[in-house]
Formats: sequence, structure tokens, C-alpha cells
Amino acid sequence: MTELTDTTGPAAAAGPVAFPQDRSCPYHPPTGYAPLRDGRSLSRATLYDGREVWLVTARNTARALLADPRLSTDRRRSGFPAQTPRFQASLSRKVALLGLDDPEHQRQRRMLIPAFTVKRAAALRPWIQRIVDELLDTMIARGPVADLVTAFALPLPSMVICGLLGVPYADHEFFEAQSRRLLRGPNAADTLDARDRLEQYMGELIDSKAKEAEPGDGILDDLVRHRLPTGELDRTDLISLALILLVAGHETTANMISLGTYTLLRHPARLAELRADPALLPTAVEELLRMLSIAEGLQRVALEDIEIEGITIRAGDGVLFSTSVINRDTSVYDGPDDLDFHRADRHHVAFGFGIHQCLGQNLARAELEIALGSLFTRLPGLRLAAPAEDIPFKPGDTVQGMLELPVTW
Repeated sequence: MTELTDTTGPAAAAGPVAFPQDRSCPYHPPTGYAPLRDGRSLSRATLYDGREVWLVTARNTARALLADPRLSTDRRRSGFPAQTPRFQASLSRKVALLGLDDPEHQRQRRMLIPAFTVKRAAALRPWIQRIVDELLDTMIARGPVADLVTAFALPLPSMVICGLLGVPYADHEFFEAQSRRLLRGPNAADTLDARDRLEQYMGELIDSKAKEAEPGDGILDDLVRHRLPTGELDRTDLISLALILLVAGHETTANMISLGTYTLLRHPARLAELRADPALLPTAVEELLRMLSIAEGLQRVALEDIEIEGITIRAGDGVLFSTSVINRDTSVYDGPDDLDFHRADRHHVAFGFGIHQCLGQNLARAELEIALGSLFTRLPGLRLAAPAEDIPFKPGDTVQGMLELPVTW
């Protein structure tokens, strides 16, 4: 293991901070990250196994490093940082798209870009609105109290990504359960078993699509029809790509809907402002993305020595990005802990930055705007159905969000 450069001065923390940590409030960074918020660009962090890595905590430094090709996202490389034992156990497995460097990453990304453009997301809005309306109709008909996670926040993005990919929504209970095990299973064996099950499912689905005389119009159908025969994708890579799109496509947006709803209900003045001026909805979504920072701890490993902010990141060093701290950088954001729909600077890193910036961000924004706008329009009396402090949320070693969200109206 490469030793981290010994550094003194304002750029590096005096001592390592344990990473990741659980939040005490679901929409604020862990209180244990307070030492990271004193203007330093990089700090040291200690992972579960005692290994020290660099932790990036300043917005401009993060954008520079996330765009630097000398940092690799390929988890098979020596020194790649693992935040949990279950992640450590899967480091040897190739991961499509987000686990690849250029040029292979760019080759795969180009195949998918047309399906996730701003124009394509705009064209999907009427369809997404119909799904939202149907889910709310069902939830309202059943009457309060409802768990917003299972009744609305989770099925919406699951239905959307299934429709886009060409995955049968009838199988949603299976892949949602396996996704939960994959992202926050109790141990490494459970996580690996979940991945095996998902890969088997995707392999069988791809094989079935390859045999169809009349192919469907989903993204997977298109890849099976046009990319497999040419060799641009082999079956193994297509399975991995399909898995990433399915899991990321529903898990992250579901957490943003549930946690975004909770956050707005906990900020009644901001919610009243949004209701009074629905035109604020796009900027409100951007502010929630910044404030909630649900994808904590982006991971990289240095391929070469990198000099930045008076620090040398050595080849082989692990580098993590604390998005919850980066998106509260006091040198960029005034009152960073406040929910403010009128910020001049909205250049957060909630979707990452650089070549690996989230491919589905346009779709996610459309889903969030429609979901939150419709929810608070249809249910003007929406409120929590349990004390806020009693509602469970996710631990710090996975995508942040609500485990359940009991609401009434």
C-alpha cells in the first residue's frame, strides 16, 4: 500500500476522519465530518479496515480531480478504495460504464447517450406524468396513512427504468429486493449472491430478447439487436451494463423522492414558497440535489503522482470525494446548510463531474420535478404521520434516503 504524503498546512487535515459515517439528520452531513468543513481541500480519511485515503472536500478541487484522467474509476486496479467489506469483496469484478476508464468507458457511453439527452427526457415527461398520476390515484384511494417509499417513491423510478430498458415490471419485487441486498446487504456473501442473481436474471432476459422475432423498443432490445451481432458488446458486458442501468436507474431517484419529500416537509416555509410559485420547481430540485447529496463517497485511485493544492497524491493512493461536504463548501455557497431556492451558483457535484457524470441526470431531474410537483399539488395537506425523529433512514455506507416515510393528508 502506498503511503500518503506527509503534509502540513491548511490543505490537509491534522488527523484522519473515519469514513463513511452515519448521518444524525438524513439531510445533513454526519456531525463527525465537521472537522472537514474548515476550508481544507483535501483531508485524510480512515476506511473500515484502517487504510488511509485522501478525502476531497472542496468543490473546485473536486471538479478538477474528477476531470483528471490520472484518477481511475476502475475498481480492479490495485489500491482502489473500498468503503465496506461487501464492496471489497466485489473489487475483482468488472463493472460496466461507471467502473471503466476511457476509451472503453466512452465507447459504452456513446451507445447510450441518445436515450438520455435533455430532449429525450423532455419527450418522456407526459409518460412519466401518467405514471405519477396513476400511483397517486392508487395511494389516495387507499387512504391515509401510507408509506410513501413503497407506495410512490420506489415504484415510480422502477416503472420508468423498466419501461426504458425493456425489463418486465412484473419482476420488480425480485430486482428491487436484490438491489437492496447489493447496495446494503449485511455481509459480503449476501452482496455477491445478490449480484449473481441479478446477473443471471439479466442474462436470461438478454437471451430471450435475442430470440424474439419482433424485438421490443427498449434500450436493451436496441443493444441486443444492433450491438451484440457486431461484437461492439459481448454478452458479459451487456449483462453488466444492463445491471448498472437497472439498479442505478431506480435506486437513486427513489431515495431522492423520499428524502426530498421529508426535507420539504421539515422546511415548511420553503414548501410554502414552492407551492406559491411552482416555477421554482426546477431550482428547488437542484437545491435538494445539492443539499441531500445522496451518493456519498465517489471513489478513485491515482494512476500517477498528482500535485494539487500543495499536496502530492501518490500513484496507488485511494481518493474519495465527500459529496455532502463538497456541496456545502463555504467558499462557494452562502449559508450552505440552508435550503435556498434562489442560489446563484448551482454547480453542485450531486451527479459527479467529468466523463463519469451521471448519464441519467436529465431523466432524474424530470422524474423529480414531476414527482414532487404532483405530490404536493395533489395532496396540499401532506404531512408526516410519525414524529420526524422516529422515521428511519439509511446508514452512511450506502445511498442515502429514507427506509420508510409514513405520511398522511
